Amino acid sequence: MAEETYRVVQSDIEEMHEKIRAHRRKILKWICVAVVLVLLIVTAVYFYFRSKVYSKYEVINSVEREDSAGTQFVSFAGKILKYGKDGATCIDEKNQLIWNQTYEMQSPMVDICEGYVAIAEKKGNKIYIMNTKGKSGEIETTMPIQRVRVANQGTVAILMEQEGTGYLQLYDKEGTFLAEGEVHTENSGYPLDIALSNDGRKMAVSQLNMNEGTVKNTITFYNFGSVGQNEIDNIVGTYSYSGVIFPKVEFLTNDVMVAFGDEEAIIFEGTQKPQVKKEISLKQEVHSIFYNEAYIGFVFNNDNEKEPYRISVYNLRGTEEMTQNLDMNYSEVGFLENDEICVRNELECSIYNLKGKRKFHSNFEKSIWKVFSTKNSTEYIFMMDKETQKVRLK
Repeated sequence: MAEETYRVVQSDIEEMHEKIRAHRRKILKWICVAVVLVLLIVTAVYFYFRSKVYSKYEVINSVEREDSAGTQFVSFAGKILKYGKDGATCIDEKNQLIWNQTYEMQSPMVDICEGYVAIAEKKGNKIYIMNTKGKSGEIETTMPIQRVRVANQGTVAILMEQEGTGYLQLYDKEGTFLAEGEVHTENSGYPLDIALSNDGRKMAVSQLNMNEGTVKNTITFYNFGSVGQNEIDNIVGTYSYSGVIFPKVEFLTNDVMVAFGDEEAIIFEGTQKPQVKKEISLKQEVHSIFYNEAYIGFVFNNDNEKEPYRISVYNLRGTEEMTQNLDMNYSEVGFLENDEICVRNELECSIYNLKGKRKFHSNFEKSIWKVFSTKNSTEYIFMMDKETQKVRLK
């Protein structure tokens, strides 16, 4: 009798366990269905907003500004740098003053690297070194300034020119002289541009040499660290190109430098001695260039009245990421902080993503001078005429 009772109990327990397992399988099935549905909804919403073209926006808040004639705006360490002939100010999106620096310059130019900015007068002799808190130092040169570059710790490189000779000088963030060198035109050509790496250890110089009607452009790399100290004049690499001019060179990262030419762009890479990584052939006339730390962009003239220009964007491997025709004339094109591309003239603005899809387009009744992105994908800062607007696309 006891044995039979045991078998009945054992059978009941197994049946109960099977019901529990079946119930769990049912719950798991519905959980999987719910997860798939949520993923489908999220994906659909993502592609909807990704493909949506906004033409309207609402103003979240607006602040009035006072700007002098010719004022320009650039992004600086998460804030906004406003500069012109009579001074520079660092402000936030609510126009709250962070610092102010007065000066008198006929042709001010700036160079920014992370938390430092150098403000100089082209063909003048004054440079202000600023960080996120205000003035770090200043420099007064004895020769006209042609180019100025700043590193992320405040080191400043200056290209000057006098009586056919180029002069290079380095200063620290307080404006203390560090080093100098000469670039003689008759030996190595006329210096067109200089580039300084983020850490201030590497510098590139583009030089143009015209000898008996032959054009040659030389790009020379200097290393001011321990590696360069073992080389003559700190030179760690020299590259010469015939029939090509490179008027612009720029370190996009600490180890990647790009030379922008009229027929090609060359990507150099190296932690100590930069070498050629990729040559990009430019088969059309280049109208503009733009870049950030991850991409380089070109605007080409297009033989089409309705679409007068074409944009092409490449990554730092030299692979084309996107190409897109433009149906508007522009006065400025550039990357926003979120890698989107803003094309703007005084009364019109378009924003494209890196797939070439136009995200936003609008015509304005009031002049728009600059656009900044925010952490929110549908919110932007519009620097309108005498007004700063934070807007949300709709």
